[in-house]
Amino acid sequence: MTIATEASQAAAAPARPQRRGPARDFRATRWGWAYSAPAVLVFLAFVIVPTGYTFYVSLWKWNALNPALSKFKGLGNYQRLWDATQPTFLSSLWHSLYFTGAMVIGGTAISLALALLLQRGGALLNGTRVAVFLPHATPVIATSMIWTWIFNYKFGLADWALHSLHLPTSQWLQSSSSAMPAVVIYSLWHEVGFTTVVFLGGLAMLSDELSEAARVDGCSAWQEFWHVTWQQLKPVTVFVVAITAITSLQAFTQFYQLANGGPAYATTTLSYLVYEEAFVFSDTGYGAALAVVLFAVTVFFTLVRRRTASGDSHALV
Repeated sequence: MTIATEASQAAAAPARPQRRGPARDFRATRWGWAYSAPAVLVFLAFVIVPTGYTFYVSLWKWNALNPALSKFKGLGNYQRLWDATQPTFLSSLWHSLYFTGAMVIGGTAISLALALLLQRGGALLNGTRVAVFLPHATPVIATSMIWTWIFNYKFGLADWALHSLHLPTSQWLQSSSSAMPAVVIYSLWHEVGFTTVVFLGGLAMLSDELSEAARVDGCSAWQEFWHVTWQQLKPVTVFVVAITAITSLQAFTQFYQLANGGPAYATTTLSYLVYEEAFVFSDTGYGAALAVVLFAVTVFFTLVRRRTASGDSHALV
């Protein structure tokens, strides 16, 4: 009887969990390096090495046809940034910052508003989401050609719409005062779809309990958005601002196709000036110096974003 009782108690007793050793960090093992080696090699070959080579070329009066005939200039190409004639470096930098600011402010506001309107489900809204995102999936070079005709000041669709609404028309890409706004309008049309989808993903992760509690407490729709929804969307907003700023600083195709840097250099940004100096005027050393400055500006904005978001543990980037 005693043996049977002891056997039943032993069978009923829960098994003692086995102790597990500390989790292995594969980043510090040979297998970890082996798995990451292909990505590291691609990053070195297509990012680190070209960046270093660009900085090297920027120190020379580079002869692209025969590099052996290149002459060392040190920081001479960087000194030319302040001495160059039209288009000047400072005017190109201002155009880049103007375009970036318009894309960050306008793109973030429009995409957030669209996401709030489209956050509910349904077949109609799902179709609208696809329609909003579709421009971003189209090639920039192809859609830029179409928008060149839309902005035509003689028979373009933009002026026709303004004329139908009894509003003053514009010369758009033919005027130095309206060329950059025209490029901004096209870029917003092309890029807002992506950031809208990002905001839709952020809205899908929000807590419904906080919104319900705010409505029970008598908050208006604006107060609920500002104190509840917006506060939870801050990490997503930081990500959208960072991505938009970086891509806007590096934008080139729409400036090349829509306005070709003109008129009167009104749409000549840093990225377009790099192309013009390096590949049109064949001044490769000065073009490389401009590319290094553009890289430094991009890194600066990235560090500022990380600095401002350092207190947010949920930041996406």
